[in-house]
This record gives sequence, C-alpha cells and structure tokens, in this order.
Amino acid sequence: MHYTYQTQGTCSEQIDFDIENGIIHNVYFLGGCDGNTQGVSRLVEGMKVEDVLARLEGIRCGWKETSCPDQLCQAIRQAVGC
Repeated sequence: MHYTYQTQGTCSEQIDFDIENGIIHNVYFLGGCDGNTQGVSRLVEGMKVEDVLARLEGIRCGWKETSCPDQLCQAIRQAVGC
C-alpha cells in the first residue's frame, strides 16, 4: 500500500513510501539534504518495518528533536498503526 506523510521539524517536507507484506519499498523524500535522503531511501529498500524502526527511530539532526530518518519511522508507525 502507498503512503504519504507530511514531515514535521525537518528540512524535508514529505515522505512517500510503500509497505508490502511488512517490507518497505519506494521511499522518496521531498526536500531535505538530497544525498542523505537518497541514501536513507536506498538503505531501507527491502527492509522489514521492524528493522527500519529499530535502526532509525530517535535519530536527531543537530539541535533538532527529529531527523529525516526519524520522521520516516514516524510515518511508518502511522501507516501500520503502532
């Protein structure tokens, strides 16, 4: 299923992604640091939802309370209802 999430507290504005049978696919960040968001997108491609959450949740960007990887985790949690 395809999901769109409006980010909060990051340079990126939106994250689009798919979850199929608990696996993350097609992650795309609108805005943000292009190299970093492409890197995160490629690294999580094909990963299980729970593995992405375990590795990326809680990462902060400098003085900010969140980061693009953390916002992806928030988006995943919203999508799967946990």
